[in-house]
Amino acid sequence: MSTSHVLLGLLAGGPRHGYELKRSHDERLPQAKPLAFGQVYATLGRLERDGLVEQSGQDRDGGPDRTSYVITEAGRARLGEWLTEVEAPAPYVTSALFAKVVVSLLASGERTATDYLVAQRTAHITRLRELTAVKTDSAAAVGDVVAADYAIAHLDADLRWLQTTLLRLADLNEEMNP
Repeated sequence: MSTSHVLLGLLAGGPRHGYELKRSHDERLPQAKPLAFGQVYATLGRLERDGLVEQSGQDRDGGPDRTSYVITEAGRARLGEWLTEVEAPAPYVTSALFAKVVVSLLASGERTATDYLVAQRTAHITRLRELTAVKTDSAAAVGDVVAADYAIAHLDADLRWLQTTLLRLADLNEEMNP
């Protein structure tokens, strides 16, 4: 996810200050990692430097000064470009799951790799159940359900990979440790 593009998208709805952007991000992307305030302000600084946003005013509202930002025409153009760019499938396997299996085979052997895969499968199943509960909650917002669907699809793929790897672990170990 590109934080700068998400902030541009949130600013497309009108001027906002950093706190409002953080809150909107966390509400609109409910299953994403929450943004840190420092990340919001650092990103706004880069967007302003690049001419994609500009300050639109300050308000105090009983607390510290809050600077509001608006998206510029250049920002709208960049956002439009990003929204039409197709995301390429990842060219490399960069999963921590895969790396841990390989390293555990190299460093500790098949039993450690097996134990890791079983423990990871348990963690994935637990998370899958939590997300399924979100989907079946009649009070869940549609955004929460869509985010849960996305996460469930990825967890399901990981679970299939974990199971397949468990079945191939002995062969993989022999190949890696002849």
